[in-house]
Amino acid sequence: MSVLRIIILKNALQKPKPSPHCTVITFEELKNWIVRGVFLKHLFCYQEVKLLTYRLEVLSKPFLTALLIRLLSRRVCCFEDEQGRYQSITIPFLVKLFWHLIRDLVQKFISIHCIHREIEQLSGEYFTRASISKVLDLPATPVYLRTDLWFGIRSGGSVGHIAGVLNHLDEFTGKPVFLSTDIIPTVRKDIETHIVLPDNSGWDFKELPGFFYNQTLEKAARKLLGHKKISFIYQRYSVNNYAGVKLAQFYNVPFVLEYNGSEIWINRHWGKPLKHESLSELIEFLNLKAADVVVVVSQPMKDELVARGIDADKILVNPNGVDPERYSPGVDGSAVRRRYNLAGQTVIGFIGTFGRWHGAEVLAEAFGRLLREFPVYRRQVRLLMIGDGPAMPRVIDIVKKFNITDACILTGLIPQEEGPAHLAACDILASPHVPNPDGTPFFGSPTKLFEYMAMGKGIVASDLEQIGEVLKHNHTAWLVKPGDVGALMLGLKTLLDDKQLRDRLGRNARHEVVNRYTWREHTRRIINWLNKHCD
Repeated sequence: MSVLRIIILKNALQKPKPSPHCTVITFEELKNWIVRGVFLKHLFCYQEVKLLTYRLEVLSKPFLTALLIRLLSRRVCCFEDEQGRYQSITIPFLVKLFWHLIRDLVQKFISIHCIHREIEQLSGEYFTRASISKVLDLPATPVYLRTDLWFGIRSGGSVGHIAGVLNHLDEFTGKPVFLSTDIIPTVRKDIETHIVLPDNSGWDFKELPGFFYNQTLEKAARKLLGHKKISFIYQRYSVNNYAGVKLAQFYNVPFVLEYNGSEIWINRHWGKPLKHESLSELIEFLNLKAADVVVVVSQPMKDELVARGIDADKILVNPNGVDPERYSPGVDGSAVRRRYNLAGQTVIGFIGTFGRWHGAEVLAEAFGRLLREFPVYRRQVRLLMIGDGPAMPRVIDIVKKFNITDACILTGLIPQEEGPAHLAACDILASPHVPNPDGTPFFGSPTKLFEYMAMGKGIVASDLEQIGEVLKHNHTAWLVKPGDVGALMLGLKTLLDDKQLRDRLGRNARHEVVNRYTWREHTRRIINWLNKHCD
């Protein structure tokens, strides 16, 4: 039976099921056809080809994508997004996209030059205006900027962090306004939220939309904020964005920068170096210099900034946190256990976006060795890995290598709201983070760490920088050497064999997190620090 239709997923949340007449692949798989030299076999093979994406306005490389889709279809061919919008890929549409590409190519060099000059000008103005006092009016309106050009993110540490701060700001300030490129589902519904999308320029070039978004956001923010009295600007730093600097300058209010790591470093070591790296570095440094307060989640991050010349006195080290009412021992995980047939099993859990620093593949390897060396666990223990991301293909390979597919449940991405119930379905929670590849100190503050603690479960975790500072071995967790598969395996075995131990560790961890690491406390520290520096 021949396949008549093909659906290609590109940054899509929905996952349609294939059928005898319809196949479903990812855009990465389509690119792999080209790499393997089999794309030609698929030319004009399908009666209907549809590319499903999150939002049409922010589809990356639209001309190349449309051309590839067109070449697969002999009849119907379209883009469709999850808002229900539809765009046929016709010859006139391809011509239009091509001219947009040429327009952006011409504008690219001019725009980069102009932005470079603007950054130099803003940097100069910072030094001349640094002594000008800014008025902090806490009962006025704080403005939170989320400027990441990531769309359809429904779970993960960033989602928890954004909601954690936003949902508690008005306990210490006026009611905040949230300006974002996308919806964050766990932000309180009563918080004034405006989605400010990038315009349609630059999407054929990887970094251009980020540069162009500064002007889009600044213009939209001034219009949306109108005559509101602004308390301060709070921005979650994102690559190539300096809108927070300009808005704080325009309103003459303090600028708080939440800095979760250098995007230049992250792209160098966990991705591909930025094409305009020198300009991106200037923008990053401008943000850090112009901020009245810089909030970082760990001491290594502060040390890095001080070494770069940022004033140590304005840097607040503020570990991540948790909502202890949402994540608690009282959450019912029975429905999740039924869904995955976990009745009677001892469940080891992991939740995350499977980043390169999360150590998901180390956990999979440790679990495989555990079942191989101690076969008695084969029928008694299951590994529940919640989430998806870059390390998932490697995890799948390891699971197959050890022939433990029946003992591992890979859930894929789940909504943030379902995280607590999935963790409640577990008996032991693993945080197997690994050191940075270049030998620099691990600078993270994993939100999963605090979520695990709040659940009151036994934790096995890497003894790595802040993780080993927040957790105490044999008191709030069982700590193991980072990246050591054997040590992690034995740590898991220790908690599997001793329920009283894991219960004690869980109780102590819950007590610690409730007293020290809630999002309310995290937000309070930010406002106190801001008050201190704006007296």
